[in-house]
Amino acid sequence: MKEQESDIETNEFIKRLPPHLKQFIKPQHYEDYSPIDQAVWRYVMRKNVQYLSSAAHNSYIDGLKQTGISIEEIPSIYGMNRILKDIGWAAVTVDGFIPPNAFMEFQAYKVLVIACDIRQLENIEYTPAPDIIHEAAGHAPIIANPDYSEYLRRLGEIGAKAILSDYDLELYEAVRKLSILKEARGVDENEIKKAESEIERLQIMKVEFSEMAKIRNLQWWTIEYGLIGDFDHPKIYGAGLLSSIGESKSCMQPEVKKIPYSIDAVNIGFDITKPQPQLFITPDFPHLMQVLEEYANTMSVRKGGYKGLQKLIHSGMIGTIELSTGLQISGKFSRMIQNEDNEIIFFKTEGPTALAYKDKELIGHGIKYHKDGFSSPLGKLKNISLAIEDMGPVDLKAYNFYDGKRLSLEFESGVKIEGLNVTGVRNVQGKLMLIQLSDCTVSYKDEILFKPEWGLFDMAVGKDIISAFAGAADAYSFPNIYNASSTLTIKPEKSQKTLTLESLYQTIRNIRIEKADKENELSVIFNKIKSDYPSDWLLASEILELTKNRDLKTEITNYLKNLAGTNPNLVKLITDALQMAEKN
Repeated sequence: MKEQESDIETNEFIKRLPPHLKQFIKPQHYEDYSPIDQAVWRYVMRKNVQYLSSAAHNSYIDGLKQTGISIEEIPSIYGMNRILKDIGWAAVTVDGFIPPNAFMEFQAYKVLVIACDIRQLENIEYTPAPDIIHEAAGHAPIIANPDYSEYLRRLGEIGAKAILSDYDLELYEAVRKLSILKEARGVDENEIKKAESEIERLQIMKVEFSEMAKIRNLQWWTIEYGLIGDFDHPKIYGAGLLSSIGESKSCMQPEVKKIPYSIDAVNIGFDITKPQPQLFITPDFPHLMQVLEEYANTMSVRKGGYKGLQKLIHSGMIGTIELSTGLQISGKFSRMIQNEDNEIIFFKTEGPTALAYKDKELIGHGIKYHKDGFSSPLGKLKNISLAIEDMGPVDLKAYNFYDGKRLSLEFESGVKIEGLNVTGVRNVQGKLMLIQLSDCTVSYKDEILFKPEWGLFDMAVGKDIISAFAGAADAYSFPNIYNASSTLTIKPEKSQKTLTLESLYQTIRNIRIEKADKENELSVIFNKIKSDYPSDWLLASEILELTKNRDLKTEITNYLKNLAGTNPNLVKLITDALQMAEKN
């Protein structure tokens, strides 16, 4: 394990991640994968590669080889990282779903987030939980394609700045809980139904899509469930389809509506627990980027204004506004005052706040200094044609903007400031973007917005807000801007019967790897399955692949067919297993 940990530390793409993202990284603990897990991986990968070699985008099969993903065994993330590094990416393992903005930010840093757990045998066709089949075998191979890789990075970069709502967080927690319960063994069915009901309750609510919800819609209909190419014969590139042995086939059926991919996809929601009723087809990967840029032009990160600040206030999370001078204020925004034209004339944050310029924190203006928040008026001064930010040295002198001089300012909005000018901070063009005052009073109408006894007042200089986005301007300003979920993956104790079954799977795995001739042992294990594990079909199908004994082949084949006959849910799985065994 020491060698594996050092691999993580020396990977340059992981090393550059800010601390607030590193908190989500978990060790893979490869030894925790059971022989049953390995068999599940092998079955899904063999079936997928067999079908997807013709149904998937041509980058998929080549990408499997380039990213070092084997059909025979679950990949080691540490081994993957050594190979991914060559194509400009890295991978980390996490515990299930992580907060939406965090997921996007990892992507922006070109780090693939991989849930280290693997689906249960009972959920082999599809699981609502993120797992290593979906992430490693679905996402990783396609990123070897340069156009797709750049789209993935850019989607993460824009998505990380998308402002979300408290509804988004509530839905995220509900989906995370359900995915954990569905993949845990021995969970009370009533608990699962309760979790499903909570998601249904949230989904039927008439809630306007936030920026993050719209970005997640784009992610879902492209990265997760996208089709590409000719409209009559599209290929699969979405990881959700690539990793689902059921939906990768059913998605091509006529009853699944096919729609040309456009910006309209931002307004089409999805249900993570069900097969998708419609899918979008993009002509090529560059078209994805065009649609993304079209949507990004509507976002607060590019439009700013009162609507952007309003979204940040409603989100209740750390966000950033950028003023016309380039000054960036990051924190939890709590208030804004507008004039009759909806222009912001005053704003306020609560709690730790940081100031930055060009995404770098200003020296002396971090969260320790602005621990109690930050506030400032915006706009132009009354009866003065020039905005403060546009004043040259002569203008500043004329209006007494000197260190050590008292200032008495009145804005067009009616906000008044009186105090001693201590110092100022300028941007790279030499224009003032921050003025610090002592003995300062800020007032608006009959309200005192800042009192001298509160300490120094730092006044932001800027006519208006040109950008508003989620997160901090400087990724290192806040030690933790995302709260990790308190709902953790359930790791139940295994019964002796389960451990015995795992040992049987391991024996068969060893026989395959060693290419050993052990017909008698194969027969003994099959009889053990029949007597002690009559519902297990996967191990029987693995024995069928290995045996050369015609009588045993016939017996196992009949056994599996009978099992399918009594359990409709197993018909397709067993039929596919028999076909693969026949080709072996």
